[in-house]
Amino acid sequence: MARQRRPKKKNAFPSLALRVGIFGLCVYLCVSLVFLQVDIVAKRKQLENLEQQAAAQQAVNQELMRLRDDSDEEAYMERIAREKLGYVLPGEHIYVDMSGG
Repeated sequence: MARQRRPKKKNAFPSLALRVGIFGLCVYLCVSLVFLQVDIVAKRKQLENLEQQAAAQQAVNQELMRLRDDSDEEAYMERIAREKLGYVLPGEHIYVDMSGG
């Protein structure tokens, strides 16, 4: 009788290692993507905050430029006293509309 040759088993290690490597790479890429998205959201919030600060500073700068261009310092002080501090001139009457309309 003739002996039948059994086919040699392939070494399964390289195939398994390749699959594990590809799986590990996919997991790494997914985790990196999530962290990058979180970082993008944080940077957008930071940008929004900085834009608000820039707008506020620009308003202050415009007020200072207007003050510089206006040489009437007394009128400026009177306006600031009225608007910010709520002061009035002696003998001046302030009427407040309480109707809500």
